[in-house]
Amino acid sequence: MRYLKTTEAATLLDVGSSTLRAWERRFGFPQPQRSPGGHRCYRHGEIVALRSALEDGLSISSAVARARAALAADTDSLIASLLAYDEERADRAIETTLALRSVERSVEEVMLPGLERIFGRLGGDSAAWAFSARWAADWLRRAKRLAPPQAGRTSIVLVNASRGELDLDVVYIRTLKLFCLRASAEVLMLPARARSGIGDAVLVHQPHLVVLAGKDIDETTITRWTHAIGRSIGPRPVALYRPAATPTHNPVLPPVPSDAQLRLLAMVEAPVVPSVRQLAS
Repeated sequence: MRYLKTTEAATLLDVGSSTLRAWERRFGFPQPQRSPGGHRCYRHGEIVALRSALEDGLSISSAVARARAALAADTDSLIASLLAYDEERADRAIETTLALRSVERSVEEVMLPGLERIFGRLGGDSAAWAFSARWAADWLRRAKRLAPPQAGRTSIVLVNASRGELDLDVVYIRTLKLFCLRASAEVLMLPARARSGIGDAVLVHQPHLVVLAGKDIDETTITRWTHAIGRSIGPRPVALYRPAATPTHNPVLPPVPSDAQLRLLAMVEAPVVPSVRQLAS
């Protein structure tokens, strides 16, 4: 992915840097990332899309709307590919977005909305959804090659408590895993239904925290995993992701994968260890 400094982006748009920042504040577009040094870095694709619209003589508000619409067309392209049962075409559709967006934004702004629309329109028992869900799972597995080498700073156990491979939650859980890997965390994903060997797995992995993810999370599952991990390596923070119901004690992560990833990293920095009351519940 190509990024531009503020001065480079402003030059391409033929405006001053202050104007570019004013557009960011007013319209939220183009939306920059931050470099390790805290400097704005603009995605080349967003700048090019905005420049193209401005060159047609549109006002800035109309140009922003057109640029956003052009970028949103990627979701429609992905949906059309999946409904045509064409894996290679779907691969090309999502790969195209990587020229305009980060991996995280490509997944959250193109892949997940597209899958949500297919699931909502056709249902979880449709052939189109089964194809789409399996394509997404395969792409997210392959996307791990886009993750940086693990630095070993953070270790997470991600417990899959979804309701099966065709559960929409599975896509979100695998997305959270990918985003954590891209943040240089080590992630061990285990099924919630595992009954034995939990202690041995965490003894090897030594997680900083545990995430129980999916709608099949209940108090019994929380208690079983909390006790198994506590007996093996001592208490660890236990967070929940996309549960069907809000629990009494455990923190619930935001449903958006990138927000959940940021919350997890913050919990590692300032962990909240389960209380005696939680361990005994």
